[in-house]
Amino acid sequence: MSKTAMKKFETESLEHLLKIGELAKQTGVAVGTLRYYESLGLLEPALRSSSGYRYYTADGARQVQFIKKAQRLKFSLQEIQQVLGVRRQGSPACPLVRDLLTQKIAHLEEQIYRMTVLKTELETYRESWADRPLDDPCSKELCSLIEEVASTTAANRTTHD
Repeated sequence: MSKTAMKKFETESLEHLLKIGELAKQTGVAVGTLRYYESLGLLEPALRSSSGYRYYTADGARQVQFIKKAQRLKFSLQEIQQVLGVRRQGSPACPLVRDLLTQKIAHLEEQIYRMTVLKTELETYRESWADRPLDDPCSKELCSLIEEVASTTAANRTTHD
């Protein structure tokens, strides 16, 4: 192919591709974030020009939308890497996604349990402290209420039965 024909081919091919700035605008994701995704292997440009410009196809935009949706479900970038890795190997990613969601739900249930225990503990303190007189300002205690709190609170315990 002659240089002129090659240049025409490159120009026509690039017309259907998005530069990184265009992809950023289309997806609402900052250029720096897209570069970061690329550095993690979450996003790959379809083409990199001789001048270093990154060009993306419509698949790149879909990939960014997928990442954003996964992040809305509180998937970490590492978890998204795992999902994409499974998919790139030709395997279905949904079983992994289900497993990750199950783990997230279990983690949330544990957090909810701890927060409920903490809330109960705080309410107990609030009730028992409601009618306490103020500390003597000359006292060495900073605040007798906090000083009497047990060193290990129920909310700091790691697991429940």
